[in-house]
Amino acid sequence: MTTEQNTDPAGKVGKVVKSEEEWRKLLKPSEFHVLREAGTERPFTGEYTDTKTQGVYRCRACGTELFRSDEKFESHCGWPSFFAPLAEDRVRYITDTSLGMRRVEVRCATCDSHLGHVFEGEGYPTPTDLRYCINSISLTLEPADQP
Repeated sequence: MTTEQNTDPAGKVGKVVKSEEEWRKLLKPSEFHVLREAGTERPFTGEYTDTKTQGVYRCRACGTELFRSDEKFESHCGWPSFFAPLAEDRVRYITDTSLGMRRVEVRCATCDSHLGHVFEGEGYPTPTDLRYCINSISLTLEPADQP
């Protein structure tokens, strides 16, 4: 994991670019606050915190596939937790020191929407020793086809 900003050769971040007004029309106010203003939903209130549904989690703003339920685990932190994104090129990382401590913000690489933060070294029994702490409101869940 790198904490550098991912940019294309032209220096642009993401592939979906909309004005603030366009995002406001597309998203509910609570979604806009988290996705576009880097807000955080209250712990234990999100619809995906405890879900066991199998499928793909997508960015609520642009629909990019970000995480799979196979990488989701119970961290009991109040937000959905994943130990890895679907692919590293789906997210970008920004060092965040806004609360007087070092955190790594996770954003959608396609539309630059705020998703949550990633933490390492917390001792969870996962293959990566990472916890992607993601706001439910930043995601939609596409359930896997049931046989």
